[in-house]
Amino acid sequence: QVQLVESGGGLVQAGGSLRLSCIASGRAFSSYVMAWFRQAPGKERESVAAINLIDSTTYHADSVKGRFTISRDNVKNTVVLQMNGLKPEDTAVYYCAAGNPIGWSRENDYNYWGQGTQVTVSS
Repeated sequence: QVQLVESGGGLVQAGGSLRLSCIASGRAFSSYVMAWFRQAPGKERESVAAINLIDSTTYHADSVKGRFTISRDNVKNTVVLQMNGLKPEDTAVYYCAAGNPIGWSRENDYNYWGQGTQVTVSS
């Protein structure tokens, strides 16, 4: 069993930055893929970024490449999403997820989810 708790959301102006954190606890944390997904009002949840905790390979959606960076802190059992150059279209609830997906962006392959944190970007 893995528990995930997100933090770091908030309100920011366009062009600003936010840093989301996901603290994981439970067994075998280091063997999972950790990912961030987001869901905007009236839209489906979409993948944002992921990191393979075995070899630290990272993946980023095309919409956030060059602006968002996913990383890990092994000591703190934390995965971080650094978001720079935020745009109003980044406004969404951001979710942390853990699992062993076949493809990093496959939402249904993730077994564990956090409660979500709201990110709002004003224009």
